[in-house]
Amino acid sequence: MNGIFSTDKGQVRNHNEDSGGLFYNKSNQLLAVIADGMGGHKAGDVASQMATQGLRDKWEQHAAIPSPDEAETWLRTSITDINEKVYLYSQENEECKGMGTTIVAAICTDEFVTVAHIGDSRCYLANKQGFKQITEDHSLVNELVRSGQITKDDAEHHPRKNVLLKALGTEQTVGMDVQSIGWDKNNKLLLCSDGLSNKIEENELQVFLEEEVSLQEMAEKLVNLANERGGEDNISLVLVAYDGTAEEGDA
Repeated sequence: MNGIFSTDKGQVRNHNEDSGGLFYNKSNQLLAVIADGMGGHKAGDVASQMATQGLRDKWEQHAAIPSPDEAETWLRTSITDINEKVYLYSQENEECKGMGTTIVAAICTDEFVTVAHIGDSRCYLANKQGFKQITEDHSLVNELVRSGQITKDDAEHHPRKNVLLKALGTEQTVGMDVQSIGWDKNNKLLLCSDGLSNKIEENELQVFLEEEVSLQEMAEKLVNLANERGGEDNISLVLVAYDGTAEEGDA
């Protein structure tokens, strides 16, 4: 398994509220994480860092996860616990009231990938069948699309595009979506914040992931393009390639 994490504050924001990384458990299984601190809320960067660090600490102390069921249970339990910690911290620290973060986390093993998410940070899969988004945004505009009130094209320019229906840490309990999928050698995963997905369309992302270049170069090209198109938000991504090797990425 080969992976890389990249983050950039973009062209407009004066600090980076995103967090993330690639982490390995005691059996060298990989956990990829992206967390996007909620813009416009105090201490979004605190929330995203607490979420990422909380998952990292739990994962690095964990032994092998042999099945999708166990992976799903681990993610649900861990994220539920971290959600409560972030929420309580926000209640106990006045400067952090109202903070929250998205989260998308993927456990990557040789046999399967298990993905959990809250909010609008996304996970995409590139394989022989093509390229597809495997998470559903917990956002107002996505619900409008799902209910047929607006089209996907309308959603791209909707004035309330950034309104989330769920975030980690804003309530004492939170629901999340968790799913497991199979994957094979030469498949790739892309996890990203909306600072990337709002600037690069799905068909363009597919082209980038199909290029025969290193993950480092791929990540640099994606971040650079998002910045060239305005870079109004922080930009973060994790790329994971199933290439049969166990190579630790940057945390």
